[in-house]
Amino acid sequence: MDILEEIVAHKRIEVAKQKEVIAPKELYREIEKMISDESIHRIISMKSSLRNSDSGIISEFKRKSPSKGWIKEEGQPDIIPASYCKNGASAISILTDEEYFGGRLKFIKTARPMVTCPILRKDFIVDEYQLFQARLIGADAVLLIAADLTKDECKTLAKTAHTLGLETLLEIHSEQELDYVGDNIDMVGVNNRNLGTFHTDVQNSYRLASKLPSDYVLVSESGISNPETVRELRMAGFRGFLIGETFMKTTDPGMALKEFIAQVTI
Repeated sequence: MDILEEIVAHKRIEVAKQKEVIAPKELYREIEKMISDESIHRIISMKSSLRNSDSGIISEFKRKSPSKGWIKEEGQPDIIPASYCKNGASAISILTDEEYFGGRLKFIKTARPMVTCPILRKDFIVDEYQLFQARLIGADAVLLIAADLTKDECKTLAKTAHTLGLETLLEIHSEQELDYVGDNIDMVGVNNRNLGTFHTDVQNSYRLASKLPSDYVLVSESGISNPETVRELRMAGFRGFLIGETFMKTTDPGMALKEFIAQVTI
């Protein structure tokens, strides 16, 4: 079993336990009330934000990784995401997986009132229950990972996400996953990191760029640490660039983002 299989197996157990605490019917009723309440947070389009941005940086609040351990264990969700937004992030990705990435569902709920940027719930989505959770805590978009799902599962989850008003970022790793792209997918991300081995190669984005549909917002994920790489990827058709460790390993992630963007947009 590689690390991705291990994470997904654990995630299914985790979601089953969450359903014992809050029954699906109860969660779904909360969402129905929430959506009908005009005072509740309205979805901010991540797709539009990336299309209209000069940098397209999706700054990630990532405290830990399976391969590197803790990156910033003391990172606070009431400080760093707000600083990202203030310093020019086009969107914010917040890890909500606890076991492997040190995240929490409540991190998005904490950050939501403090930011005007779209928030992506980054997790291993394997059950529609997680989509309802994402909507309840204030996410604007969710990540769907092709390697975690069958094509039918992905299609069903994407449709449910849209029903809830959430946008979808589909993550692929190879040519074999191109046929996951379809209805109810708003953005297509190419992960430059193999989730089984954690080997990272930004060339993966270039390899897949010409094979991806031109009418989707394209996102390059992982292994991006150089502003010049972002400029080159933009030339190849990408409009979003998910960057976490480059910022999170610094003393001030928000300021690191600001300095990075200044070099991207010169």
